[in-house]
Amino acid sequence: MALPLMPKATAVWLVENTALSFEQIAEFCGMHSLEVQAIADGEVAIGMVGRDPVGNGELTKDEIERCEKNPDLKLQIRIHDLPQPIARAKGPRYTPVTKRGDKPDGIAWLLKNHPELSDAAISRLIGTTKPTIAAVRDKTHWNTSNIKPRSPVLLGLCSQRELEAALSRARRGLPEPELETTTLLETAEDRALAAEQAALEDEDREEEIED
Repeated sequence: MALPLMPKATAVWLVENTALSFEQIAEFCGMHSLEVQAIADGEVAIGMVGRDPVGNGELTKDEIERCEKNPDLKLQIRIHDLPQPIARAKGPRYTPVTKRGDKPDGIAWLLKNHPELSDAAISRLIGTTKPTIAAVRDKTHWNTSNIKPRSPVLLGLCSQRELEAALSRARRGLPEPELETTTLLETAEDRALAAEQAALEDEDREEEIED
């Protein structure tokens, strides 16, 4: 069954604005009913802004009212004729050159806010290597002084759905899916970034000497 674009945020909205049962919301959002109950109890998704599935065309008011009257009914998501996102195939995640320098910031944010994620999960999520993750964690990364924790979702390194899926697997103790890739590509990218940053720093020093 198709899921709403942002399942957890949608669940928050449905908990706050409808009389649907936890099971109905969980079924619609692809979650466990206990997780929905935890949202209602204020134990998880604290501060998360709900996403209106009616305003976003994923549900109708009539469909919500139909299921509110009978807890045995299941919500039916509206099907659109728009092209659906294509699932990413196994292999290294391609990151545009302009965003590769943001990876350490995304790693730092994940290490700080989601320590339950394994290095393998972080590596798969934003397309980086375990040595890079270790360097950011140990503050031995070549650009440590400039690293600022920033959400990888906001940086465009992964989607909210991918992040939530990784967190769900981590909380349930499930292993990461196998990733058929190699670290050579990422290592080359990191070296290129380091060389580019070093060249820029040399230019800055030369300009300071000339001044």
